[in-house]
Amino acid sequence: MILFIADLHLCSEEPAITAGFLRFLAGTAREAQALYILGDLFEAWIGDDDPEPLHQEIALAIKALVDSGVPCYFIHGNRDFLVGKRFALKSGMTLLPEEKVLDLYGRKMLILHGDTLCTDDHGYQAFRKKVHQPWLQWLFLAMPLFIRKRVAARMRAGSKSANSTKSMTIMDVNQHAVVDALTRHQVQWMIHGHTHRPEIHTLQANGEAAFRCVLGAWHTHGSMIKVTAEDVELIPFDF
Repeated sequence: MILFIADLHLCSEEPAITAGFLRFLAGTAREAQALYILGDLFEAWIGDDDPEPLHQEIALAIKALVDSGVPCYFIHGNRDFLVGKRFALKSGMTLLPEEKVLDLYGRKMLILHGDTLCTDDHGYQAFRKKVHQPWLQWLFLAMPLFIRKRVAARMRAGSKSANSTKSMTIMDVNQHAVVDALTRHQVQWMIHGHTHRPEIHTLQANGEAAFRCVLGAWHTHGSMIKVTAEDVELIPFDF
């Protein structure tokens, strides 16, 4: 089986979620052939040089999973898009591009974080385009750590304020963007997170039935998608 998770938003203020994830890595994940983390593993990321103890704890736990024989792959989210090679090396994770097609048990599946599908949220897409410019990321990471922390805190506060005034429809995926992505990659399956709306949707793409599998966020319980030769399952579970 192949497992997918996303949107844990790990932070020191939510120790129950961290504890649940550590149990998941030491238990259920050990039974998988591979684990894919589709973004927003962390609530915020200001650089691989951040000495935050939580980050070190998570890196060691993922490395233990990888060392046990379960490879772990990571796609950046909108909260942790600055996770870099240094953390990947320490954790043993393999960094993937923002869109990746997998062939799993005869099914071709497109995996991504999901924020690029929310094209109706023009303000967010403009912001995303700006912060993904390499020169701006380089400039940010060159700042002293204490300044980066202030900037990140201000950005999170601004994001929370902006989202409070947006409709739920705007912050969900755009169906045309979904079909375009499926068509572009010539696949009938998609797995993503970001929207925090767990569901397996049926739609039409490439002239056939297609499926969009959405992971839930780890707020009060965990969420994973399990892919086997027989089925694709969205599974909520207790921490």
